[in-house]
Amino acid sequence: MNENPAALLPELFPAGAAVAGLLAGAWLPRRRQWAVAVLAAAACAAGLAATAVTMATGREQTVFAGTFAVDAATGAGRLTVLGGLLLVLAMSAETFRGRAREAEYYVLLLLTATGTLVMTGANDLLTLFSGYLLASVPGYALAGFARDRAGGEAALKYYLMGALLGTVMLAGAVLLYGAGGTTWYPGLREALPGAPPGLVAAGLVGVLAGLMFKSAGVPAHFWLPDAAEGARPPVAAYLTTLPKIGGLIGGFRLLHQALGGSGVDWPLLLAVLAAATMTLGNLAAFFQDSAARLLAWSAIGQAGYLLMALAVADLGEPARRALLFYLAAYTVTNLGAFAVVCELPRARTLADYRGLARRRPGLAAVLLVCLLGLVGTPPTAVFLGKLEVFTAALDGGFGWLAVLAAANTVASLFYYLRWLAPVFRSPPPPPPAPGGGRPEPLATALGRWAAAAAYLAAALSLLLGIAAGPVLPLTTGPLLG
Repeated sequence: MNENPAALLPELFPAGAAVAGLLAGAWLPRRRQWAVAVLAAAACAAGLAATAVTMATGREQTVFAGTFAVDAATGAGRLTVLGGLLLVLAMSAETFRGRAREAEYYVLLLLTATGTLVMTGANDLLTLFSGYLLASVPGYALAGFARDRAGGEAALKYYLMGALLGTVMLAGAVLLYGAGGTTWYPGLREALPGAPPGLVAAGLVGVLAGLMFKSAGVPAHFWLPDAAEGARPPVAAYLTTLPKIGGLIGGFRLLHQALGGSGVDWPLLLAVLAAATMTLGNLAAFFQDSAARLLAWSAIGQAGYLLMALAVADLGEPARRALLFYLAAYTVTNLGAFAVVCELPRARTLADYRGLARRRPGLAAVLLVCLLGLVGTPPTAVFLGKLEVFTAALDGGFGWLAVLAAANTVASLFYYLRWLAPVFRSPPPPPPAPGGGRPEPLATALGRWAAAAAYLAAALSLLLGIAAGPVLPLTTGPLLG
């Protein structure tokens, strides 16, 4: 039994920083609580370094009675989660600087990221559910962190959906345990082919309910638009991006490692969920006027494309490579768009971005790269991610799904261009004299950290698309079980 805690250093660094940050926040004066943000960033950097060492030395292994796997999928998930969290921390710097409970905000971010990391490597149903809880409960507090009416509504909807589907997920895990006599994925793979198919199907649907909640997939998507609009922009950026990584990698590992040969037609189920998710997400985004809600519905549509890789999980490496690369590409691209939203806090609607190209051409360029990147325009990384996913769907026998995804991609161009059109129009007339009228929404930007995150994310989106050759090998390798 391998119980080497050093294999879990990328998870232990943010978890330990959360504990240290909670203690430090209780003693630091309010003007010094930014030190917890520095601690969180250091923990992410240390986790990235530990992941790089593990991947470079090829130390693939399963630890703690095989319940957690350290392999290529875990490594890619760690890099994406910790790198994305660094961008979220940068976006949060000015928004929460000097605010009450600033230290607690960063502690909650670290805890929910730790839960997401646990889900990426979970090789056991109980480990997967433990990661689900750790990723979800701090997120409920983050959604309502502003303690205003919109934040309270966001937190309540997020909590109710998460609690309900978490209970369903646990019930599904119990059913799979009853069918297979174990919660360990390799044990389930051996036992489930001889179990009653109805019991296995019911258990799988239950577990998938929780994973769809983390991934914002239909029918567990209702909470995301309201949560994204009601939460602070950095929190909305986190909720629409990083939880997907744990839900989708965790789901892929479950399907590939435990459900193969089970007799349940789960590929068709996942294909239907993918089709419904991408179509609903794109159609609902068409006429959104709020930037946050548009990106939230876009995140649901993107979840549909990502679920295509789960539908063909039995292909093995091609599907896994497509999923992992697409997740990394989507993470940096979506966070880049949200970083612009964070940098311009008064610009709530698409019309508020009118004239941005003339006033702040750098931010307009970031929006152009990230929004067209989300469509899948070359040479951005999402283009290659979609190409990999669509190819995997064709190879897996789901040609109809690939055609539907291509049609959805073309349709999504409409609502992204609705946002870009005012960006390149002439600026509105000058605001009225002081004392009358509404101040100009884009008069002042938030600060330098959110802008730096925007520029870095856009650059990474382009870099991953142009120089994908050295990156794709990082996503290859067998899943350990």
